[in-house]
Amino acid sequence: MMENTREDILKHFTKGEKRKGVSRWMMFKRVICTNTLWIVLIYRYGRWVYYGIHNPVLRFFPKVVYVILGRIITFLHGTHINTRANIGKGFYIGHYGGIWIGPAVKIGENCNISQEVTIGVGGKGEMRGYPRIGNNVYIGPGAKMFGNITVGDNVAIGANSVLSKSVPENAVLIGNPARIVGYEGSDGMIELEDSDKELYLQQR
Repeated sequence: MMENTREDILKHFTKGEKRKGVSRWMMFKRVICTNTLWIVLIYRYGRWVYYGIHNPVLRFFPKVVYVILGRIITFLHGTHINTRANIGKGFYIGHYGGIWIGPAVKIGENCNISQEVTIGVGGKGEMRGYPRIGNNVYIGPGAKMFGNITVGDNVAIGANSVLSKSVPENAVLIGNPARIVGYEGSDGMIELEDSDKELYLQQR
């Protein structure tokens, strides 16, 4: 939890700020002043409460705190991220509001999402389920994803796109239903560290 949380916070600093050094005080101020971080950190806290505290007695009070915080975030920002969703480190929400991420959703590392994004259950028969999303994926405002689908690494999903089919790595998608319009990937849409950038280029 702590490693993921630290990476989530650092995602809100520019590369220039990171090179100069980010102190704990700077991180604390960024948390206080960035409301999208509140959403991410409360989700991380909820994951820790449900999966990190195994004793039901010890879990009771932290669970009450999480439920209250979760309701506040839902009321203020119209956002809910289920604690059963598995989200990798470096998770970045560009703009808050209207975001819903369901249980059993899997999201990789260094992913960016915007406002009005829904990632939930859908499909029929074998296709019924929740999306699995790779690393370095950009999800634009208003995008919707449903069903037992796989979204490859480095994918860019345009604003208001509706995706219900699996897509390969590096795809760029737009429209309803979403269609592939290129394979430039999410390059330039997500800020990556130099080591992550090298891996990204290798995957391209």
